[in-house]
Amino acid sequence: MAQDFNFDKIVLRRGTGCIKWDERHDVIPLWVADMDFQAAPCILEALHRRVDHGVFGYTYVDDDYYDSLIDWFSSRHLYTFNRRDVIYIPGIVPALSAIVKALAPAGSGVIIQTPVYNCFFSSIRNNGCRVVENPLLRRDISDSEFTYDMDFVGLERLAADPSNVLMILCNPHNPAGRVWTHEELEKVRDICRRNGVTVISDEIHNELTMPGYRYVPYGTVDPKAIVCISPSKAFNIAGLQIANIVAPDETQRALIDRAVNINEVCDVNSFGVVALRAAYSSEGSEWLEALRSYLHANYLFFREYMLNHLPQCPIATLEATYLPWVDISALGMGSDELVQRLLDEARVWINSGVMYGADGYVRFNIACPRNTLEEGLERICRVLKNNG
Repeated sequence: MAQDFNFDKIVLRRGTGCIKWDERHDVIPLWVADMDFQAAPCILEALHRRVDHGVFGYTYVDDDYYDSLIDWFSSRHLYTFNRRDVIYIPGIVPALSAIVKALAPAGSGVIIQTPVYNCFFSSIRNNGCRVVENPLLRRDISDSEFTYDMDFVGLERLAADPSNVLMILCNPHNPAGRVWTHEELEKVRDICRRNGVTVISDEIHNELTMPGYRYVPYGTVDPKAIVCISPSKAFNIAGLQIANIVAPDETQRALIDRAVNINEVCDVNSFGVVALRAAYSSEGSEWLEALRSYLHANYLFFREYMLNHLPQCPIATLEATYLPWVDISALGMGSDELVQRLLDEARVWINSGVMYGADGYVRFNIACPRNTLEEGLERICRVLKNNG
């Protein structure tokens, strides 16, 4: 029997030590990418059982963990890999940093497609490498909607430079909201293979596709690629710190494993192991489908609200994630200025596009109860309409 999951429930998060709600106590936070929903009941039940045991020593990652991970991706996404290919790690960002350290000599270039997740920039620079931007190409669909395409001509040119040795792919893309098609990923594969560029694919948002869109694991297009995966975004368990690197090439995997140990990110949280096993189950799948439906309804609400109240601000088509990307250039101010104004006057926190490499845009987080989203939008529109 299907369960009813209440995503409208208000969960009070202030005072729990969460970045989203406790960094500023006087605002509605529609910024950092975690959700305001409780985790799936199957995850909570599994964690309660683990807590009841009462002993929390060093964590052994057992066969059930690998079986759950491999079976989930094989059955749900037709993406197959072996246990020996997997390196577990506390998070995707530590994974990216370790991979760059392992495979990119200091001073070499790492290609990214901007606007893109801000930690791509820091993971590259912190390891002494150069950020090489291959900006996405904006394509307007209407006055109120736009999307992005990859610049394959630019990618070919950058990949042909022998000093550029890696590419970090965001699949699905944050913040552009794109779900890359099989054909687009094939072009990336062909260009990078032809030029000896290794692709690292960050697929943390893979489960969060909108109706009509299908996530294509890059590892199904390029079996030699390095893929980073985690249940943290889809199941709202980022604080439990669990992720995985899939690295089929033995030589690359050995180098990455060494970098993971050099960076001292080789141990994971025992609760993360338990949560992953519970998430990647039939019960977890049922909850996830209900979540996806709720997020889609929130997106439709958000899009209609913006169209009615701020029609001068086009929205990127949200094919995946819960993070709408909005063009605010018609408001006559930069991203940082708008974000600060909304913090000061509307008491709503959103993300500036500057951190993703694109001034003139902002990113919203709509993974919250509808009432919270509506109140945040009302506050924003009231400030912008009253003050011009």
